[in-house]
Amino acid sequence: MAAFTAADVKALREKTGAGMMDAKKALDEANGDMEAAVDALRAKGLATAQKKSSRTAAEGLIGVSVQGTKGVAVEVNSETDFVAKNDKFQDFVRKTTAVALDLDSDDVDALKAAAYPDGGTVSDKLTDNVATIGENQQVRRMKTVSVAQGAVVAYMHNAVSPDAQDLGKIGVLVALEGDASADVLATLGRDIAQHAAAMFPLALDADGLDPEVIERERKIAAEKAAESGKPENVQEKMVEGAVKKYAKENALLSQIFVKDGKATIEEYVARTAKEAGSSIKLVDYVRFQLGEGIEKEESDFAAEVAAAVAG
Repeated sequence: MAAFTAADVKALREKTGAGMMDAKKALDEANGDMEAAVDALRAKGLATAQKKSSRTAAEGLIGVSVQGTKGVAVEVNSETDFVAKNDKFQDFVRKTTAVALDLDSDDVDALKAAAYPDGGTVSDKLTDNVATIGENQQVRRMKTVSVAQGAVVAYMHNAVSPDAQDLGKIGVLVALEGDASADVLATLGRDIAQHAAAMFPLALDADGLDPEVIERERKIAAEKAAESGKPENVQEKMVEGAVKKYAKENALLSQIFVKDGKATIEEYVARTAKEAGSSIKLVDYVRFQLGEGIEKEESDFAAEVAAAVAG
């Protein structure tokens, strides 16, 4: 009997872009282990490397708020986009984000326990919203960035409206430390934030990348190198080169700035600082995309793959 379900095949296809039968075979060989199946498909060139799919069923809104040199991003999920368009829900996300800005940590439980502007706690208001709107909602995550001197710049991609740039689908905060003018920092911060929204960096720099993710990349690269049939010393260089390339492409500072096409983000910041005659350093960022990492719920597509799994 298969150690996985139709929903697993569906999820693997969405994560990798692989065909149905390739996904089923990979899960077969991995005994149902989703991550191992993803790695196997990538090693065989059947998956889109580091696919950044936004095709999730999770709905809701990202909220961002900045005050002085501190900013916060908060994700609040709902079951449908219809609720995300509800004025009551938008008001809740906006006020909850404002509450988060006053906290000293990124603890979601602490945010839920914090006082809500309209009375009670954030959790109380959330419960009331669920009862009133009739749909499950969750405060999922938050992250704060700040600088001692400089600016925190916010950018919202797919904002709910031109007049509500604090709520939307992809929220980015960029923390710039330095003594440049407010105009210079605002322009630079927005450029970097728009880049981050489009290019999906996984960390500020290579050192910030998840060691487990790097190790997975190393194993995948090793499998590909082994298939090349080249001498062992050449394979080792191929692996190291692949890992370095992955780190460079997924760390914000080393990514090629999309508006420039040549300079890295780090080089672009340094160039801007030199032109302004000031010191500027990109010290932190947040990129929240609505629903990232949340698996879709079962759909009619499961019926399509059920036969393949059973067979």
